[in-house]
Amino acid sequence: MSAAGAPSVHASAVKVGDRALLIRGPSGSGKSRLAFGLIVAGRARQIPPVELIGDDRVFLEQRDGRLWVRPVPEIAGMIEVRGLGLRRVPTAPEAMVGLVVDLAADDAARLPEAVSMSVTVQGVELPRVPVGEAYDPLPLVVAAFTTTDAVTAATQLDDCWKDFCNHMSHTIVTE
Repeated sequence: MSAAGAPSVHASAVKVGDRALLIRGPSGSGKSRLAFGLIVAGRARQIPPVELIGDDRVFLEQRDGRLWVRPVPEIAGMIEVRGLGLRRVPTAPEAMVGLVVDLAADDAARLPEAVSMSVTVQGVELPRVPVGEAYDPLPLVVAAFTTTDAVTAATQLDDCWKDFCNHMSHTIVTE
């Protein structure tokens, strides 16, 4: 239990730049693998720097209309790397959630409906990426950080949609 008495939730989280990415999904769906893949992508400078917040269990807390995530102390700094076991990595103490990734999502689609691209967690509406069961989530999540929606990009570039401030030009095809 957290200091406030709330139970931990079954999820992983990483800090990407100054926001957290909350990774949800059933056991064995690849939460740890995606978290570690993002850490590696951050080290390779494909995305902003990435630190683990928590793997497998995290605490969520709504504060002032924002959702915050922090590690469970007993497993802080540890991540499961399949084939190697538990490994230690640098961790962030907490971060505000800016994106939710749902693995093995029933509503994942090649061209997702707008309604599936957001989710409310503890009363906070957040951008969401639903990932199908047989789909590799890493390229999809990296694309979410490094590209903008071609349909609504003009407004997203102006207000840093998703709080991750991806700034790829929406006219890249014609430039």
